[in-house]
Amino acid sequence: QVHLVESGGGSVQAGGSLRLSCEASGSKYSGYSMGWFRQAPGKEREGVAAIEPDGSATYIDSVKGRFTISKDNTKNILYLAMKSLKPEDTAMYYCAADIVSIEPGSFGLSIPYWGQGTQVTVSS
Repeated sequence: QVHLVESGGGSVQAGGSLRLSCEASGSKYSGYSMGWFRQAPGKEREGVAAIEPDGSATYIDSVKGRFTISKDNTKNILYLAMKSLKPEDTAMYYCAADIVSIEPGSFGLSIPYWGQGTQVTVSS
């Protein structure tokens, strides 16, 4: 079992920055694939970024160069640093964990572990 708790969301103007955090507890966190997903009102959930146990990271095209996913295995914390935010980044952001690779762009339907979400609102 993995328990995930996100924090760091908020409201910013376009062009601003935020850093989301996801604190993990329970099973050995470092052995899991971790990811960030988002869901905007009226839209399907989409995977934004993922990081593997070896530290390799992948992103969807729309956030490449603006978002950076990272993790601190000593503190069991996953991060998503977001810069140059756009109104279309507005969504509820969720962190997720799985023993198999997480694919950015996927819906995450089979992922077993999720946080409760943190809201990101970007105004123009």
